[in-house]
Amino acid sequence: MLVSMKAILDDANKNNYGVMAMNSINIEMVRGGIMAAEEEHSPIIIQFGPGQMKNHAHMEEMLPLVKELAARVHVPVALNLDHGSDFHVLTDCINAGFTNVMFDGSSLPYEENVRRSAMISALAHGMGCSVEGELGHVGQAAASDDTDVDLYTNPDQAADFVNRTGVDALAVAIGTAHGAYPKGKIPKLDFERLRLLKETLKMPLVLHGGSGSGEENLKQAVAGGINKINVATDAFEAAKKGMLDALKEDPGMDYLHLCMAAEESVKQFVKAYMKVIGSSGRYIYGEAVSTSRE
Repeated sequence: MLVSMKAILDDANKNNYGVMAMNSINIEMVRGGIMAAEEEHSPIIIQFGPGQMKNHAHMEEMLPLVKELAARVHVPVALNLDHGSDFHVLTDCINAGFTNVMFDGSSLPYEENVRRSAMISALAHGMGCSVEGELGHVGQAAASDDTDVDLYTNPDQAADFVNRTGVDALAVAIGTAHGAYPKGKIPKLDFERLRLLKETLKMPLVLHGGSGSGEENLKQAVAGGINKINVATDAFEAAKKGMLDALKEDPGMDYLHLCMAAEESVKQFVKAYMKVIGSSGRYIYGEAVSTSRE
């Protein structure tokens, strides 16, 4: 069932578990993720970034796909725009039926981030769509942005930001970064900062750059108050690995079965991830959550 991301994350916040938000760019990834959620009795968030929608995961094709697959299962599925910054893209997604949009104003001056985040929140909420904001800045692993403490989220400023913008969830910077870390590196997260953020805000918090962060970091982040974990790089690698392993076993395998191998690999990856972050088994009896608008 397609629901608001707020409905999913409010429950995760109340019951202290994490929800996987997987960037998905084709039917194999979307179906693999949603079928994993159904089998694990877990909520899931499917999301696309503006670049992904422009290059391959076109909204006009992917939105009906997500709606159809979500309607077949008995667990909550949300559809999120990841890292939206362009006003027209954000409003197009709200109008089209996304159940959440993320406005990323983290690279803007603080007051401009507040102004634009508040505007998007007002527009989205009026259409039954929830909103994720970002304060601090989750940069790129390749640039070692994860070690730049100046980019981390300030708890006192975060309280002002949430109060003035009305966002439903907040992406925080505590030591992760987007993309692949250098080989062998596992980021060091600022769990004391996370504790202060959770105590101050008492709302759903989001960890961007979940890929490559390490199982123990993920478990500790969830225990400290993270409720949504964004995963792109690791999910793409799971799909790629499924295809490569299948080709290694059978070099003559046709494209149909390669796609099936990628989907199965994504599904198994997502199921394992859900167990780590504590979302498995949360909807064994199909408890109802607030449904999204049509």
